[in-house]
Amino acid sequence: MSMDEAGTERGDGGADEPGWDIDPDDESGVAVVAAVGRQVKAWREAAGMRAGEFGAAIGYGEDLVYKVEGGRRIPRPEFLDRADEVLGAGGKLAMMKGDVAEVRYPKKVRDLAKLEGRAVELLAYGDHNLHGLLQTAEYARALFEMRLPPYEPHEVEQAVAGRVARQAIFERAPAPTLSFVQEEATLRRPLGGTMVMRRQLEHLLSVGQLRNVAIQVMPIAREEHAGMQGETQVLKFKDGTAMGRSEGAFNGRAVSDPKQLRILELRCGMIRAQALTPRESLAFIEQLLGET
Repeated sequence: MSMDEAGTERGDGGADEPGWDIDPDDESGVAVVAAVGRQVKAWREAAGMRAGEFGAAIGYGEDLVYKVEGGRRIPRPEFLDRADEVLGAGGKLAMMKGDVAEVRYPKKVRDLAKLEGRAVELLAYGDHNLHGLLQTAEYARALFEMRLPPYEPHEVEQAVAGRVARQAIFERAPAPTLSFVQEEATLRRPLGGTMVMRRQLEHLLSVGQLRNVAIQVMPIAREEHAGMQGETQVLKFKDGTAMGRSEGAFNGRAVSDPKQLRILELRCGMIRAQALTPRESLAFIEQLLGET
């Protein structure tokens, strides 16, 4: 989802745009945004343009220009493209879009995305909502909007964009092996409304067809269930190391010790054995879609 869909106003000489504030506690992000801001300011001054004149030329407000140059606001890709064109930077400002893209989401989201980006195998069990990698933008927005205390609108949009960006894992080559087990209840609870859930179920059917993805459903009627201690996930990496976390084990903290990981892997294995097979699960999801 593009952040432009958040209803940003531009080009009136004083409009601001929501959703791109930098977290002052994010040291690496602050450093990147500050460096980009200094470059924009240097090119603007070298071109002999005032901030208001520059903002009008690229379609943004003067206040936003000052915030970007001061390292207090993350510039959008189109901001850098227009700045590069107007200031005659020859691609030197536009090329910074890659650096900015890495810090546009909260640090904890970036850290998780990096781990998922390194993983060659992922095992995940979700008990109260769909795994983030499986969520549509609409479903994710519904989740973030029901948080208490409530997020500000721009925080919701930034969180949704960060969650959707993580799904680049499905486009990686070579493709990692991704295995998800979801509680039946997570597929029946119409978070966001009936139409949001219909599109979410359609998305699951589409993702579940990928050769490297297995989606399984844990029926409510199971008399034995190895996942009663809560959400569990294990990530395995190319170098043979791994990392895992479970709500009901090791105080919920992330672990990398082989003995502790073995416990989580055994738990995931038993959960998968107790759930419907991937083929049965896709048929079940298709049935739910027909009932929704």
